[in-house]
Amino acid sequence: MSILWSFLGLLNGFFYKCFATPEHLIPFLMILAFIMFFSIGIFIENYSSLLTDLKRFTMKVTYYGHSCFSVYANGKHILFDPFITPNELAKEVDVDAIKADYIFISHAHYDHILDVERIAKNTGAKVLGNFEIYNWLLKNGIENAHPINPGGKFDFDFGTVKCVVAQHPSSFIDGSYGGIACGFVLTTSDGNFYYSGDTALTLDMQLIPKFTKLDFAVFPIGDGLTMGIEEAIEASKLVGVNKILGVHYDTFGFIVMDHQKALDAFKDASLQLFLPKINSTINI
Repeated sequence: MSILWSFLGLLNGFFYKCFATPEHLIPFLMILAFIMFFSIGIFIENYSSLLTDLKRFTMKVTYYGHSCFSVYANGKHILFDPFITPNELAKEVDVDAIKADYIFISHAHYDHILDVERIAKNTGAKVLGNFEIYNWLLKNGIENAHPINPGGKFDFDFGTVKCVVAQHPSSFIDGSYGGIACGFVLTTSDGNFYYSGDTALTLDMQLIPKFTKLDFAVFPIGDGLTMGIEEAIEASKLVGVNKILGVHYDTFGFIVMDHQKALDAFKDASLQLFLPKINSTINI
């Protein structure tokens, strides 16, 4: 302790001798002012970055059952795979009250498109799907349609969407060809996420983080017709996320899932699985 006081005494004597007169004090004050302004600049830059990061971790997601969910990003309501009215588990949902600026369709199966006409015509939303789905939309009177195929990317007012491949069949309810099943990677100022659509686990997923740093992913976890719990955990590792919204479970008897088992499995893998109640909104 005596050494410390001695050092401080010497330091005080040094500054007194060097800056005892005003003309000697001016350079010191200029240096001090420069250091202060430089430090304030760094603080403001880091504070802005911190605010951006905090904002990115609070994306609002509303779950409407099965694989239907909505993300509120950059002031826009983005809806995915609307299948609500036939779903007994979603009978509390008022379909006509759903807001949508954009609707994305992952593939042509009825349990992903059945309510798209109704919601699109109610809201005037722009509807996107592969080229076969795009043509089907036009034939069904949805003029605000936009094609997007795997590998393609478009910019919209909410951000950017890239279409990627999903490993799953795709056909319309009449059995006609529905094009290639797709997933979507969305990049927005509020955060980035990947919706895989109905899919099996595929090594193609490891390419996604090469182009986009994701904040969360949306994966089917009901097994049988898509990935199950174990595969979704591996998919999470491939795309580099630790927050996952689970979809495509419980709607039909052959995809009923043990919720606690799923939550525990993800937790054991150091991942956070979200299983929100139907018609509820959460922050991810």
